[in-house]
Amino acid sequence: MLRSSLLWASTNPFLARRMPSYGFVRRAVRRFMPGETPEDALREAARMGAGGVPTVVTWLGENVHSVAEARDVADGYRALAATVKERGLDVELSVKPTHLGLEHGVDVAVGHIEAIAEVARGIVWIDMEGSAHVDSTLAVWGAVRDRTPDVGICLQAYLHRTENDLERLLPRTPNIRLVKGAYREPSDIAMERKSQVDESFRRLTSRMLRERAAGRMGKVAVATHDRRLIADAGRVAFEIGLPSDAWEIEMLYGIATEEQRRLVSAETPLRVLISYGEHWFPWYMRRLAERPANVGFVLKQLVAR
Repeated sequence: MLRSSLLWASTNPFLARRMPSYGFVRRAVRRFMPGETPEDALREAARMGAGGVPTVVTWLGENVHSVAEARDVADGYRALAATVKERGLDVELSVKPTHLGLEHGVDVAVGHIEAIAEVARGIVWIDMEGSAHVDSTLAVWGAVRDRTPDVGICLQAYLHRTENDLERLLPRTPNIRLVKGAYREPSDIAMERKSQVDESFRRLTSRMLRERAAGRMGKVAVATHDRRLIADAGRVAFEIGLPSDAWEIEMLYGIATEEQRRLVSAETPLRVLISYGEHWFPWYMRRLAERPANVGFVLKQLVAR
């Protein structure tokens, strides 16, 4: 019930406008993002990089209203990529297709992502959004992949279709980030029970790591905070002799920080995703829905007003 309510809130325009004005909400979100500007994100990326933890940086936003707005987003990412290169940071970028104009045409998003990839140092990840955008997002990835290998795609373990999608992508030696999935979807589209999603995640992770070992995949990023799923991935990687630079765990900034420190100490490959931007409310609600226990932290900020 709580998860469903949070996912509903993530799609509510009124709440997206109103809630960020409350101080307790802004205080709570600071735990999960270092600030709203690109400089805030890069400053934290530099700090984490100095401690041996590489990062992925993303600008929060989606569903832009015009091609001109999408172009501004692309220009912002290009500037970010140039700064990353100038400072020599181990930072990858992650972009949402609808933030770069997907709803105004696949070609619009393709052009903008290609322009970002030209400047970027390392992989540019294409995030997967709601199920209505899966086919068009895969089309975007395919078109960009034709011109540059330094592009990755995100797949969501909770979608019933994902195993088939992976099968179709494998002939192109894809870079893939696997996530559980955080959008509100009907049961015929996505698995509802946590046990189902976890099992799908395990199965897909094992397949991806084995395909990587066989040379049929590029980079594999396993995005989860679940210690059991992390252990399962590590066990498979060890069994097949996969080197640590061939795959990595990805975790969100500010979540499971003790587990992040444990992974670094154990020399498990880890990369942390740092978000920035003013339009953080939908993203924040989806993060709370993934880990409802974090709602308690929000309530503490309310009491602390």
